[in-house]
Amino acid sequence: MSSNTPAASEALRQFRMIFGAVRQHFKAVEKACGVSGAQIWAMAALRQHPGMKVSELAQALSIHASTASNLLDKIEKAGLVRRERNHVDQRVVQLYLTAAGEQALERAPQPQTGILTHALGQLPDDALARLNQDLAALIAHMGAVDTQAAQKPLSEL
Repeated sequence: MSSNTPAASEALRQFRMIFGAVRQHFKAVEKACGVSGAQIWAMAALRQHPGMKVSELAQALSIHASTASNLLDKIEKAGLVRRERNHVDQRVVQLYLTAAGEQALERAPQPQTGILTHALGQLPDDALARLNQDLAALIAHMGAVDTQAAQKPLSEL
């Protein structure tokens, strides 16, 4: 199949629109809050579930735990989140927003989870199943891909 068929060109055009919209949203978040889109998403998750553990946050963001920990280091240094040791088990670290973190979230453009994550969440399950199947086929045709990239936030790729 030729790569310059009308259908292939349209698919490429649509990917460009998606990537452009995602990039614009990340820029708007950074301009409004001074942090990345992934950091705002993490902070929004902590607002929704105060006291989460790093592993729980990683799961909520669909990223690797070490990536979540690195992301948290940056926003903790900025004074937007705080880590607290559990009184019962000192090994357990719970995460909370600070007042400055709450203020940053108030300034953040919506959706705070990112526009692609939000849009995917709006699709019905059958559409997501088809999309996942088609994207897996596309990835298979690409050859060498960085599977580690699947564990990183889009704003860090």
